[in-house]
Amino acid sequence: MTKHHWDENEAILHSLQEDILVTDPSGTILKVSELTGSIYGLPSGELLGRTVYDLEREGIFHPCVTPLVVQKKGKVTLIQTTKNGKKLLITGIPVFDPEGELVRIVSYSHDVTELAEMQKYLDKMKDEMERVKSELEILRQQQVQVDGLIANSAKMKQVIGTALQVAEVDVNVLLLGESGVGKSSIAHWIHQKSPRHKGPFIEVNCGAIAESLFEAELFGYEAGSFTGASRKGKIGLVELADGGTLFLDEVGELTPAQQVKVLKLIQEKQFYRVGGTQARKVDFRLIAATNRNLEKAVAEGAFREDLYFRLNVVPVEVPPLRERKEDMIPLMRHFLSRFNEKYDRRRQLDEDVIHHLLIQEWKGNVRELVNLIERLVVTSSSEMITIDNLPSPYLRSSFRENGWQNQPLKAVLAQVEKEMLIQAKQRCRTTLEMAEVLGISQPSVVRKLKKYKIR
Repeated sequence: MTKHHWDENEAILHSLQEDILVTDPSGTILKVSELTGSIYGLPSGELLGRTVYDLEREGIFHPCVTPLVVQKKGKVTLIQTTKNGKKLLITGIPVFDPEGELVRIVSYSHDVTELAEMQKYLDKMKDEMERVKSELEILRQQQVQVDGLIANSAKMKQVIGTALQVAEVDVNVLLLGESGVGKSSIAHWIHQKSPRHKGPFIEVNCGAIAESLFEAELFGYEAGSFTGASRKGKIGLVELADGGTLFLDEVGELTPAQQVKVLKLIQEKQFYRVGGTQARKVDFRLIAATNRNLEKAVAEGAFREDLYFRLNVVPVEVPPLRERKEDMIPLMRHFLSRFNEKYDRRRQLDEDVIHHLLIQEWKGNVRELVNLIERLVVTSSSEMITIDNLPSPYLRSSFRENGWQNQPLKAVLAQVEKEMLIQAKQRCRTTLEMAEVLGISQPSVVRKLKKYKIR
């Protein structure tokens, strides 16, 4: 009986529970551990005598570490992918003879598939944390509560009714109206009433972003993509709106080049960061707003027709403040209360001031009213805000518009008061309702009706 030849080196090699492979400088496999075959899905014996280049061509793994070790004549480490999708951390080490000639390359590996997946997960979480951080920063800078959305007038009630209907579905909405009428507040309100209310509300002022920065602000950019860019890159406003609402304010100010980018975003719901090669999908509800006549802009060739139709699925026209007088007094009360609280004051509006403000033209609409009430609360020295506290433009404009330059103040105020009472009586069923609309007590309403003989 012949005794089987025992090779100590082979025994040691196979006893190691490691993936070890030894080649000559040409890449021919001379020795291999038993674990190596199982990693690559082949019996270890079948690997002997073959070259690593053959195995790479057959798709068993890629890339080879051997040629890099031969070229560098030093240790090389890289990530290798096997045919079955495993990720291996391969280290190749050169072995030299006494004369310094390279005679062998020994490589060993560690399965890092789980670590690679973990890295992907960590990268994804890092992106998500950056997104949330940026979103919170945006929200801190915005007034997210719906402030001053009051609808006593028939026109405003119609606006709110339409807004409530469209809030339930992800249809594109175009808010139209003069500057300062409250389009932003209505956009917030639609978001809060929608199924996306737990998601972000991201407002983009299309007229306030420099054209050279528009793409970077809207879509974000990769690290080092242009001079002056953050080394960490930046998440764009569109990406921040994922899962929520993207509000494009002043959309009529978009340049032709910007209109193309916005149209593509709306159509495809995906984009590329500046300097990036990966398409990023995004899910948002779109609301746009403008004070421009987009139909006229389309006819003049200043605004793309296809973008206009994309935005104008459901148009909502917000009336100017001068056409919703019924909302004026409640709005005055609302902002007076807000600024009293903000500045720790107890200011009240004299009835003459209220009546005087009701006849203004309000070219700046609600925004103008907000600014005026804040100014009156801050600058008035007594608890009661009177006619004397009104800025001179408001005194001049009302007299000019109504032809009262040569009439005494008392007569003018009496005429305004009578007109307001007549309007309130036509709208309201009871003197209690009239009192609420006019912002005075019910006994005062009865007394004034008698005074002006209004029946």
